[in-house]
Amino acid sequence: MKNLLSKTSAWLPLAMSATALIFTLVWLAVFGVVRSEDEGTAAHIFQLLMGGQLPIIAFFAIKWLPQKPKQALGILALQFIAGVVAFAPVYFLEL
Repeated sequence: MKNLLSKTSAWLPLAMSATALIFTLVWLAVFGVVRSEDEGTAAHIFQLLMGGQLPIIAFFAIKWLPQKPKQALGILALQFIAGVVAFAPVYFLEL
């Protein structure tokens, strides 16, 4: 799995999820939980980071699942878990 994880389409979604999580936590630390009618810049950046992963993950799955299914499924599971972790503060704080 280490060999396949070195591919850009494998690690980039993980990095994007980590960036979204860190961005959310820093935003919360600086501004706190703010409710407003407009989503704001933070929400748009989060949405771009999380939504931008989908075509990369699809490319990874299409390219590597047929060639190395066991390793690719492991990396897809990591990508899924990273996405869930990034969404956790948004879900639990109802942002």
